[in-house]
Amino acid sequence: MTFAHLDLPQGTLDLLILKTLTPGPRHGWAISERLEQISKDALSVKQGSLYPALHRLERRGWIKASWGSSENNRRAKFYELTRAGKKQLEAEETAWRKLTTVIGRVLEGA
Repeated sequence: MTFAHLDLPQGTLDLLILKTLTPGPRHGWAISERLEQISKDALSVKQGSLYPALHRLERRGWIKASWGSSENNRRAKFYELTRAGKKQLEAEETAWRKLTTVIGRVLEGA
């Protein structure tokens, strides 16, 4: 089963991007590729969704960007978590886990 065309609930992409940046800085394409890899190709994040989300996270101070060279020596903008972003990720992960537990209970009991 593939979820490539699944609409993510509001805010979910932000959570996934923050989590993807936990190991260290990545450029936009690498973030998208990593999400596909981790989800076993179930999630495909298009540029039209990814880059507005990255800009939104940057405006909120949860990530910061700097220019560098990608693996193939192309100029790319690399994004990394800020201290505020790490705190936000922790809060969002906790909230997500609580929400999915509650939804699971409702589905099991319905």
